[in-house]
Amino acid sequence: MNKEEFYEAIKELGIKLNENQKQTLEKLYQILIKENEKINLTRIVEKEDVYLKHFYDSLTIVKVVNLTKVNTLCDVGTGAGFPGIVLKIVYPHLKVTLVDSLLKRVKYLNKTIKKLQLENIEAIHTRSEDYKGEFDIVVSRAVANLKKLIPWSIHLVKKEGQVIAMKGNIDEELTGIDQVLKKNHCQINKINQFLLLKENSNRSLVTIKRTE
Repeated sequence: MNKEEFYEAIKELGIKLNENQKQTLEKLYQILIKENEKINLTRIVEKEDVYLKHFYDSLTIVKVVNLTKVNTLCDVGTGAGFPGIVLKIVYPHLKVTLVDSLLKRVKYLNKTIKKLQLENIEAIHTRSEDYKGEFDIVVSRAVANLKKLIPWSIHLVKKEGQVIAMKGNIDEELTGIDQVLKKNHCQINKINQFLLLKENSNRSLVTIKRTE
């Protein structure tokens, strides 16, 4: 997916970028590739692949949530900053917290945030299960099996908020999930399944809400 294809594809998601946002995403790509030579951030390095599998894929979350009406977002197990940094660039009003358990990634993230001159976004070195906070949205992209992810993340959501797990094929993960949901006082509200553009790989957006 080249840049022009990316801009057209996100229009279908209801997103239109200004020139500054386009330049910031390009700068993010350049930083990612340069730093990836020093620390292992991603196996996806070709520009067209990054724009599809990191940038576009991060933005597919808008299929299930209107981020213009969200104030606070926590990205659990953010890794190289996806989707959190991309969402911050595209929705600058968001207050974003990136959580990761690997210190060198957190250092990379905070350095990148500074280079991109982004405000109201920070990366924190901790395990999500040890972190405390109250967010409108907690998002996690390809981090862990739902049975692990739910107890790691549901405590971070406001009562009216939601966890959105961005995953591939989840059929196996749903087996026996009811017990985990009950134990953690939550429920799966919605599952949106689709194929990623161009690649046609399976994608699932699982929305989880608290029941108490």
